[in-house]
Order: sequence, then structure tokens, then C-alpha cells
Amino acid sequence: MTISVNEKGLEIVEEMMNNAEKLDCTVTKSGNGATIIDAGIEVTGTDELGRLLGEVCLGGYGVVKLSEVTIGDVTLPSVIVSTDEPAISTMGSQYAGWIINEDGYFAMGSGPARALYAKEKIYKELEYKDDAKVGVLLLETRTPPPDNVIEYIAGKCGIETKDLYLIVAPTACLAGSIQISARVVEVGAHKLHELGFDVRKIRRGHGVAPIAPMVSTKDNKMMGATNDCILYAGSTYYDIRPDEGDDLKKLTQDAPSSNSEQYGQPFYKLFKSFDFDFYKVDPLLFSPAKVTIKDITNDEVYEAGELNVEVLKQSLEL
Repeated sequence: MTISVNEKGLEIVEEMMNNAEKLDCTVTKSGNGATIIDAGIEVTGTDELGRLLGEVCLGGYGVVKLSEVTIGDVTLPSVIVSTDEPAISTMGSQYAGWIINEDGYFAMGSGPARALYAKEKIYKELEYKDDAKVGVLLLETRTPPPDNVIEYIAGKCGIETKDLYLIVAPTACLAGSIQISARVVEVGAHKLHELGFDVRKIRRGHGVAPIAPMVSTKDNKMMGATNDCILYAGSTYYDIRPDEGDDLKKLTQDAPSSNSEQYGQPFYKLFKSFDFDFYKVDPLLFSPAKVTIKDITNDEVYEAGELNVEVLKQSLEL
């Protein structure tokens, strides 16, 4: 089977466009023909819009469902995420690995079009590149991209601007909050990758994370709340087919966010203490609170970490 995260992701984008009024998003054309979908700058958005954004970022190779979760004495709306193509759908698509920094314009890029550009090191490791003639990219920003930036993105993807679909959503919006919680499986896969594990050995991934309420209209503050929904309340489960010599027990023990020395306080408070310098944040902090791994060769199951309702309540001001 040939996997194209852009072609599959575009199917979901078309569903969004066909139901724009119901989903409370707007669809416009840029001056050079790209399609721009506003999912949270000038619109309020909906829960369903956020759910669909999560599936778009997974390149159409994952399912995001809305539910609720109870952690300690707190019940919150949640996402349930599942994928049978975890390596490509998470690290090859959903991961926010493309920093758009062009002519004074800045945004974090995630989603299928990363696999067209495919200049990040991870694509060599995945041995994957999408050759689709269309591109879909989510930009975490409060400013729609100008035409020159659109030309830049399309050029890097090797496609025409008319075939580029850009979804814009700031962190501090309803759909933005939901799609970040929907990264719970990806955050865990990225942590396993940071620990030196080949994520192609992950055969299935599942995850649950609460959705952060809108505690602020400020993106930095909401970034803290959305991160904490995963760092302190996210749970993931991975089916893995290891190679001989892989120590899945140790991998599981090392995976949860609690292994970081910076664990234990709301992310916004930590981030602020570093003057909002991401490079001072321990990269090993970014992980789900709880990780379960199943060795599908012998049905051994390993589990580590725990949910931390106290820090979650501080973060979400509950």
C-alpha cells in the first residue's frame, strides 16, 4: 500500500470545507490561489472542527474521537486517538517539526505537507517521503501567511500554490486546544524516538488526553495548559514488535514525563521561569504522563508513570 498523508489528509480538509458553516471555520483563497482555512483566528470554531484538525494532522491515518475522562476528582472532555500507521502518521506527519520563519513571518508547521518537504532528519530514518501533488499544512499562528510565504511553502513542497491548503489556528482557540491534545500518541512516539528507539517498530498506537479549557486568550498561557494535558494527564499505549536486544521494560520506564528533572510544576510557570526560551526546557519532559508498551511477540506488557491531578488542576485553574 502506498501511503500519501497529503492525499488522505486532503479528504478530511474537503469535508471541513464542505461543512465550513456548521464547523464555524472560513475558507478563502490567497492572492496566488492557495486555500486558507481559518480555524480559530477570526472564528470561534467547534469541537468537531478540532477533532477533524487532529485527524488532518495525522495525515488521515489516525482516528480522533471526542469523549470525557475522569482524573482524580476532575472530569474533563477528552480525545481518544488511535492509529495503525503510528510512525508515519505521528512523526512523519503530525509532529510540529517545520518552523516557518520567512521574511519576518513565523509559524509552527505540522501535518502532511512536512512529508513533501521532508528535509527533517526523521524522514531519512522513516525512509518516507510523500510525492503527492497537493499539500496540507497546519500553521499554529495568529496571522494568516502572506503570498510570499505561501510561495515559499509551496516551493519547498514542490507543488503549485493552487494545490496548497493551509489551516491556520492559534494555540488559544477551541480547535487549537483540541488538536494539541490529539497529539498525545505523537508526543509519546517522539519521546521513544528521543530515547533512541526506532519508531517504525511501533505497530499500533492509542492514547487518551483531556482537552484544556480556555483558561486564557494568550497563546503562551494556553500553550502551558495544552501541554500539561499531555505531560500530567495523557496516557498512551503502544503495540511494538521489538528486535532482539531491545529492552522494552527499560524503554517504558524511561518514557513518562516524570523522568525529567523539570517535572512537577505547570508548564507555563516553568516556561516563564526560562523567559519563554524553549531551548532551556528539557526535551525529555515532553512525554505523556503514563506509558504502556506491549511486546506483541510474547504479549508481555510494561507500564510506567502515573497521572498527576494536582498539577493538572493548578495548570487548568480548577
